[in-house]
Amino acid sequence: MGVYVMPILRNSLVILITTLALAGTYSVSAENATSSRSPHALEQMVRQDCGSCHGLTFKGGLGSPLLPESLAAYSVEDLTTIILDGLPGTAMPPWRAIVTPDEATWMARYLKTGEPE
Repeated sequence: MGVYVMPILRNSLVILITTLALAGTYSVSAENATSSRSPHALEQMVRQDCGSCHGLTFKGGLGSPLLPESLAAYSVEDLTTIILDGLPGTAMPPWRAIVTPDEATWMARYLKTGEPE
């Protein structure tokens, strides 16, 4: 049993360290950078990444619906904060390590109106 446990633990540790190192890299770059992604790239990110939990048509899935009428009670600032910091106690993770505040604001506007600007 010990022969099989050690390689598994070693591999898990390597994966954990790599993940933490990459997360730290993304965190620093996302916090200090303005958006380097094009509007098309951001729209694709919203469609794919948000859609994977909120449904590809944003009508809901694991996450709640993201249709403009579903988000009417939230301001752009509220949604930006949710995108950046997640919602504790839910499946909504923080995206601050992956997107900049400017990108999160773009995404929030896009979700609220279908138009980012």
